Amino acid sequence: MTTPDTVQDTAQAPAASRRNEKVGNVVSTKMQKTIVVEVEMRKAHPKYKRIVKSSKKFYAHDEQNSARVGDVVRIRETRPTSKLKRWALEEIVRRSSLGQIEDAAPAAV
Repeated sequence: MTTPDTVQDTAQAPAASRRNEKVGNVVSTKMQKTIVVEVEMRKAHPKYKRIVKSSKKFYAHDEQNSARVGDVVRIRETRPTSKLKRWALEEIVRRSSLGQIEDAAPAAV
């Protein structure tokens, strides 16, 4: 026997997991409200069984311009925002230590 609450929970679970998510490093923040995230993929070679690294860059929408170069971020697939942007910044997983040094340097000068 199912109650309306459990039916509603099961209906929301597939919708939330349908969107693809990736974790990668921020490579560029030079555009307004846009970041470039490089995602590294590790895969075994089909014949030689050795781990091969390959990377791909994704353009992601960053509404508050909160991400900095070197940050590790999670991006989520969304509807197309522009010609190249199909991803949006979900959260900043880990801040870069380089960004903190750069913020402190202009204040001292």
